[in-house]
Amino acid sequence: MCATQGEACTNFIVGKKASVDGSVICSYNADDYGMFIGLAHYAAGTHKKGEMRDIVDWDTHKYIGKIPEAPVTYNVIGNINEFQVTIGETTYGGREEMVNPDGGIDYGSLIYLGLQRSRTAREAIKVMTTLAQTYGYCSEGETFTICDPNEAWIMEMQGKGKGEKGVVWVAQRIPDDAICGHANQSRIGKFNMKDKNNVMYAKDVVAFARKKGWFSGKDADFNWKMTYAKPDFSGRRICDARVWSFFNRYAKGMDKYLPWALGKDTAAEDMPLWVVPSRKLSVQDVQVAMRDHYEGTPMAIDSTDIGGGIWQMPYRPTPLFYEVNGKKYFNERPTSTQQTGFTFVSQMRSWLPRKVGGVLWFGNDDGNMVAYTPIYCGNTVQPECYNTPGADALTFSMKNAYWVCNWVSNMVYPRYSQMFPSLKAVRDSLEQSYFARQKEVEDKAVAMAATNEDAAARYLNDYSNTVAQQMLARWKQLAFYLIVKYNDMTVKPEKDGKFLRTPEGIGVAVKRPGYPETYREQIVKQTGDRYEVPNK
Repeated sequence: MCATQGEACTNFIVGKKASVDGSVICSYNADDYGMFIGLAHYAAGTHKKGEMRDIVDWDTHKYIGKIPEAPVTYNVIGNINEFQVTIGETTYGGREEMVNPDGGIDYGSLIYLGLQRSRTAREAIKVMTTLAQTYGYCSEGETFTICDPNEAWIMEMQGKGKGEKGVVWVAQRIPDDAICGHANQSRIGKFNMKDKNNVMYAKDVVAFARKKGWFSGKDADFNWKMTYAKPDFSGRRICDARVWSFFNRYAKGMDKYLPWALGKDTAAEDMPLWVVPSRKLSVQDVQVAMRDHYEGTPMAIDSTDIGGGIWQMPYRPTPLFYEVNGKKYFNERPTSTQQTGFTFVSQMRSWLPRKVGGVLWFGNDDGNMVAYTPIYCGNTVQPECYNTPGADALTFSMKNAYWVCNWVSNMVYPRYSQMFPSLKAVRDSLEQSYFARQKEVEDKAVAMAATNEDAAARYLNDYSNTVAQQMLARWKQLAFYLIVKYNDMTVKPEKDGKFLRTPEGIGVAVKRPGYPETYREQIVKQTGDRYEVPNK
């Protein structure tokens, strides 16, 4: 059961020896129509014995119950904490009968509880699994990315069904020289139960499947996903294909797994959980992967077919599946999608002071349509644009990044080939400026941290917030520019950054590009001589 509707997200993972600078890197596109979420913040704190914590479902916002607070909790900004621990997720569903609606904790609450209570990825795994085992788990099957500056892990978890409070789960460490990904399809297959350093799992992970009659082989042959969440066509083409595209972009030999990603060959060879890239990856490389539309692959969203519209957008409307004359069809589902609520690429570095080493490169819309701005892991105050009073899913605000970025992207989507180059130029210019300044900013913070860690954290917080607000201001300028330049399906020419007037100087110069050549051909093919101009 691939989660193709609501919580359809994408995560990529890069081990520290697979990155250009020794960072552990991971990413997350949080995709759900109607999702309005800015930059989360949970302050560090100490809590008295008996103090309780409300659990509210991350998706439905419904109150679930209470659990005891931890004696000490750590600062969390977005999906990273002050110790650089980062957690992301994708929902894959799995066996429906394993969902326990009476469980006491949902997957979203587990993420932020794990971040608040953990100093390392291993500790986060222990915290999350213990909480789910103790209070019950009410969500569907989930894959978690759990990383720190030294290690990258992938963990999968499912409940035991109505009436059984516990969970089954397995976690595997991603080798330091490898990359991994998950995208709404369970990814862990067989795992080495004897490798205590790199594999963790529930004591009854196999026994539970035996009890249910879902597995009868040797423990060594147990395959998590084939038992609890066997991939079908959508699990491969709609979900695993995104991971294949990431692997294919940066690793050799992925052609052999293309039939698996295409989803129609039932005898195709499954993809590995991880691969070793052909070169080391940077944060920028992972940002590029988060903007992927299958470019250069057989699954590339064909911008010349009618689905792309006149101006050839590499996006398709949902739902993913539709019917024509009794036959079922699908749209490709790339990593970059219009329903992204927020996106991040997390950079975790062990050799820097902890509040300097962790950076969450954050955006509040489709990763292809935003400039990722740096948010440091010790930040305690969000920029106004990512935490805007009065703005919500039904209330637009010019002060809010989600709404301003969506305003721009929704202008660009239907006129992609015309407008996107303008957006890309602004996006890339901003990001290049951030990376160009990164060393200077962090060198200053490191020097400050040598005598005053709190002052260094405040400096980075101020820098993060200033950059984010500058991005918002530049995006508003971009919005004004796009509506002027491309008004009424025309294009106003420019010279030296100024719009041109007619030769007489009394009017506005306008170009009317009309249909692209490929679209003209489609119209003629579809309409025949209906619009043909007579020779006489």
